[in-house]
Amino acid sequence: MKKLLLVRHATAQSESANGDFDRALSNKGINEATELAQKLKNNKIIPQLVVASSSLRTQTTAGIITNVLQLPKPQLNTAIYEASEQTLLKAINAFADTNDFTAMVGHNPGISYLLFTLTGEIRDVPPGTAILITFDVNEWNAVSSNSGTIVYYTAPEQTA
Repeated sequence: MKKLLLVRHATAQSESANGDFDRALSNKGINEATELAQKLKNNKIIPQLVVASSSLRTQTTAGIITNVLQLPKPQLNTAIYEASEQTLLKAINAFADTNDFTAMVGHNPGISYLLFTLTGEIRDVPPGTAILITFDVNEWNAVSSNSGTIVYYTAPEQTA
């Protein structure tokens, strides 16, 4: 069985002088990422590997998660930035089979579309959300449309 933890990066600053790629997490986002990592730890949802988009906000989100969960530093994958669900699925299909549980930290709308592609379910995926999906397969390249089941979902508390 393979397990995928889909994570949308936490809330980022609205702009950066250097463009979208270099937007940092806001203070709210740092808190969201820290709370998310603690929820994962408390629920014993601890991936073997974290793969993240190379943008600053995803690197920071992934770094907070790996720090709290005491995991190796995230692997960066430039293809995840602004990727379609097809590109994200190709990245998942290329994961090393030595890891049965991998997290992917990315961006919307790709994460939401990928979630629907993999599970057939529509869920709200605000910044700082994590969804654990299981697949009854032994190889990552066997992960495909409608092959996953959501077993855990968490999103930040929405305040008015």
